[in-house]
Amino acid sequence: MIQWELTDKTRLPIQSWCRDIETEALEQACNLANHPVTREHIALMPDAHTGYGMPIGGVIACEAAVIPNAVGVDIGCGMGAIKTNLAADTLSALALRHSLIEEIKAHIPVGEGHSRKEPLAWEGFSQWYDLLDGNEPDWYADSASHKLDRCNLGTLGGGNHFIELQTSEDGALWLMLHSGSRNLGYRIASFYHRQAALLNQTMGVELPDKDLAYLPVDHEWGKAYVRDMNHALRYAQENRRIMMNCLKEIMYDHFPSIKFELEINIHHNYAAAEQHAGALLWIHRKGATSARKDELGIIPGSMGTASYIVCGLGNEASFSSCSHGAGRRMGRMDACRRLTSKECDEAMTGIVFDRWKRSSIKDRASGKRLPDLSEAPAAYKNIDTVIAAESDLVRPVVRLRPLAVVKG
Repeated sequence: MIQWELTDKTRLPIQSWCRDIETEALEQACNLANHPVTREHIALMPDAHTGYGMPIGGVIACEAAVIPNAVGVDIGCGMGAIKTNLAADTLSALALRHSLIEEIKAHIPVGEGHSRKEPLAWEGFSQWYDLLDGNEPDWYADSASHKLDRCNLGTLGGGNHFIELQTSEDGALWLMLHSGSRNLGYRIASFYHRQAALLNQTMGVELPDKDLAYLPVDHEWGKAYVRDMNHALRYAQENRRIMMNCLKEIMYDHFPSIKFELEINIHHNYAAAEQHAGALLWIHRKGATSARKDELGIIPGSMGTASYIVCGLGNEASFSSCSHGAGRRMGRMDACRRLTSKECDEAMTGIVFDRWKRSSIKDRASGKRLPDLSEAPAAYKNIDTVIAAESDLVRPVVRLRPLAVVKG
């Protein structure tokens, strides 16, 4: 852990497991350290990088308040993993891996803007609606959005979301996926950030960054945000559960003797009231995972690199948290311009995946559209270095290597 030397203007210390923090991300951490509702210290995980208002890979504690942008727009984004009793070398044939990947894409809509044709039922919708007492929030007062939320259940989304077939070092086959609350979480986050900004302006609050507007949890808007955030968390967990069940059904069709020995389904974008430093504080994990003592977690790498199942050590310096992945070292546009298809293909040797699509980014010299290399392994930090940097936060339990990848 690194204890940063800070200026006199910084109210709280910043504790970091990240040695190569971008200047902008460190400035965001300093803004959080000077925020009127943050307490104790600001914790940065080893995958920390610049986010919207708060670094992704950051953890903060707030007293009686929530900051919508310290949770983020993909509320409940997280990981699912399944261990099977099947030997991974059963999938040694590339043709079989290709077949499984195509079947997965046929049953699970993938990519931004891709949803189901018909909506899915889920009791969570009515359970949440019962809490409203007939007062629909503005972000929900749209019948098209109601249908979209139902059609998005059991879909992967785009960006860095993925499904992978993996092998552990002992030769077992694992299934893993990364997804969240889709458009639902985005609408909730955007709406309540606007309400927070208006409320703080009315209160005359001075903020170190306008993107860090907050809501007192005893205010009607704070209560509403917590209610709707928790709805998005349940939705995201159900979204992953549906996809994980679909993966199990596909594998069972091909391998009737398969058994599923362990399942993990966790969030890494959320806020929760927890006991720390002898007080009840609202812990915000934005791109960070809970790592309470003996709690199992998932820390994925980038496509083409290892992922880890870990066990939490309950380190209070991180508010019992750990990283949520490898963390970006290049922005999306930067990766498309700096990397080449050849080097990215070489990094994916032996792994089944869809080839690089065209991006909307153009080469400055030729004007031609560049390949979309924004999710290539080289765009991310080294996952093994990240895991080594947080040895006081988690204990690695299983190291997983990808065999086939479906990207959103």
